[in-house]
Amino acid sequence: MKNPPVMDATTRRWRAALFLFMLATGVSMASWVARTPAVRDALDVTTGSMGLVLFGLSIGSMAGVLVSGGLVRRRGGRPVIAAGAGLLVAGLLVVAGGAALEASAGVFCGLALFGAGMGLAEVAFNIEGAAVERTLGRPVLPVLHGCFSLGTVVGALVGMGLTAVRFPVGWHLAAIAAAVAAAGVWTVRAVPAGTGQEGAAAGDGENGGGARTGGVRAQVAVWRDRRLVLIGLIVLAMAFAEGSANDWLPLLMVDGHGTSATAGSLTFMLFAVAMTTGRFTGGPLLVRYGPAAVVRASALVAAAGVALVVFSDNALLAGAAVVLWGLGASLGFPVTISAAGEGVRNASARVAAVSTAGYAAFLVGPPSLGFLADHVGLRNAMVVVLVLLGGAALITRALRTPSSGAGVEQSGAPVPGASQSDLV
Repeated sequence: MKNPPVMDATTRRWRAALFLFMLATGVSMASWVARTPAVRDALDVTTGSMGLVLFGLSIGSMAGVLVSGGLVRRRGGRPVIAAGAGLLVAGLLVVAGGAALEASAGVFCGLALFGAGMGLAEVAFNIEGAAVERTLGRPVLPVLHGCFSLGTVVGALVGMGLTAVRFPVGWHLAAIAAAVAAAGVWTVRAVPAGTGQEGAAAGDGENGGGARTGGVRAQVAVWRDRRLVLIGLIVLAMAFAEGSANDWLPLLMVDGHGTSATAGSLTFMLFAVAMTTGRFTGGPLLVRYGPAAVVRASALVAAAGVALVVFSDNALLAGAAVVLWGLGASLGFPVTISAAGEGVRNASARVAAVSTAGYAAFLVGPPSLGFLADHVGLRNAMVVVLVLLGGAALITRALRTPSSGAGVEQSGAPVPGASQSDLV
């Protein structure tokens, strides 16, 4: 087996920048999630109405996701990340103002801006992370997403503490906005220009078109690959499982199991810790067993956790079960993104397409579960997550590296996330 390339200073700074900003986005997301019960109480709305407020996050996220891939192909990742960072900061500030003024419309608009920033930045980050993987010849995306999860742990801890002392939500989110702005400035300066741009043009040329015909047409064309369609379904299910916890877990514990708001925040923190642990420690499992087996087991473990949360009447058992939920959901998104990026052509378009499928879960998740919860309760609504996880476990064979060698770059670099035998 060839030794992986030595990381030079530029690549090291590139990777560190991605890690830093993913950490910052995780802190910002968890800060919002941990304060969701307080915001709901301040706005004085029902669970279904809170779903409508959360719909702003979904709309913004999908708007950002749908344009991000094409923008990266035309402009490269760095300006897209810069735009995403700006929208994240603006969104947090508007949410902070809306919460302080008890204005549902303000929170909705702020979440739309915040979601657009997340969508723009995270698709670009997945493309950047996949490019770093191809440069280094070893996994990067699991740790990259692990930094996001670590940020959610930090954000949840801070949110839990501030919830306990009843610190104003507006000031809390404004402080987080300042931290995200600082991280964004450093990151944009460290990320090299042109990532994804040249690769997109080359991929278009191979398909008989020029750079002018990239964007939407290129991203639609990649879905002709049946394997990529299955990968997209897997990432949608796994992202839905993760996103449902991000959006509803504190309220699920408060409304579904009768816990306090502080206990709800603590439960979300446990989920975030489990996610972080799974992402930082999953590398050896991927090397030993391969992505298909690991994601199949992950889906089943997550399903067991969701089942206990839904069907157990013991709040302590349900709270402990979120550890299984988090561990099971931890590797699904980054591993499927790595699988999508395999191959010598259209890596940027494939990564963007599968990322879009994953983030689509954030569009249909919050409002649909909120509306369903008004009729069957939030606990019973989570059965949808259980069904999706079971379906994902049945199609994980799509994550196996193709025997034809399509998962190996022409440079000979090993495929990130492949089994040890695949790298020999």
